[in-house]
Amino acid sequence: MAAVQYVFKVALSALMIVAVSEVAKRSTLWGALIASLPLTSVFAFIWLYLDTGDTAKIGSLSIGIVWLVLPSLLLFIALPFLLRHGVGFWLSLLMSCALTAIAYSGTSWLLARFAPTP
Repeated sequence: MAAVQYVFKVALSALMIVAVSEVAKRSTLWGALIASLPLTSVFAFIWLYLDTGDTAKIGSLSIGIVWLVLPSLLLFIALPFLLRHGVGFWLSLLMSCALTAIAYSGTSWLLARFAPTP
């Protein structure tokens, strides 16, 4: 049964990515709307609950997501900025991902240093 559940998780995740890219071909606004939905988080909460039944882990995951959404916003700011200023797509994507990784590292460091421990 675990293999079937795993295949279902992978298929559902792939379906969401395909849906976003297909819808965005017709309307970037609707594609962005679908992509911005916290479906990955909701799916992760469901899978974690079904796998563990541990609501404390789900709560902790949710708070972690809140903190890590903040540095991820840098990707969505840097990418269009670089593209508008004539930087090629692949280089813009690489630079945006690198900036986001740096922001994640900084946020993780700050959280490890200053976040209250449960």
